[in-house]
Amino acid sequence: MTLDLDPERRLALAYVPAARRAAVEALWRLDVALADVLATGRDPMISRIRLAWWRESLEKLDREPPPPQPVLEAVSVHLLSAGLPGAALAGLEEGWAVLADAESLDADALETHAVRRGGLLFALSARLLGGDPAAAAGSGEAWALVDLARHSSRQEEAEASLEAARRRGDRRPWPVALRPLGMLAALARGDAEAGLPLAPQASPRRMLRMIGHRLTGR
Repeated sequence: MTLDLDPERRLALAYVPAARRAAVEALWRLDVALADVLATGRDPMISRIRLAWWRESLEKLDREPPPPQPVLEAVSVHLLSAGLPGAALAGLEEGWAVLADAESLDADALETHAVRRGGLLFALSARLLGGDPAAAAGSGEAWALVDLARHSSRQEEAEASLEAARRRGDRRPWPVALRPLGMLAALARGDAEAGLPLAPQASPRRMLRMIGHRLTGR
């Protein structure tokens, strides 16, 4: 199976400077690989084991060559060389493991997913882009919660995720360096405010909203 980015992340990636694009893509594809564990797993125990393998494999990259796995090879080549250690990347696993562990998502589970998936993903992306990680983390949390709502099969959990997303994020203009992240954050903010049902991804209107943010930072 090809672990591809969704079209909105592909558009945001196109606006990442060429010198940093491979590194950001490697990071985002790692997130997709972790998401795929839950998307393709039916047994929570097996999903936890598979996620633990990812965490351990990422941690090992700090002292060993990568196994013959394309995502980990890209991480080793593009992220470790950019100063992101495997141990830091392994923190993303916690944000996904909490979904495998929970029969239903309470406020604590949503908080962990928001912080350890979205907040960490945006903070690490900001480091690669040469911006302030702290400035991006809150919007990353909101983005992850909206993405969770988009993929949830339970309306009550989706609504709780969107409500949690509304309490996060930032309306200040985004600096130019971080606008590829801001493009995603702008869509997430609009989705959280609009509520269910969420608009389909990659519509012309959403793509224009992303490009407008890239130009203005708002």
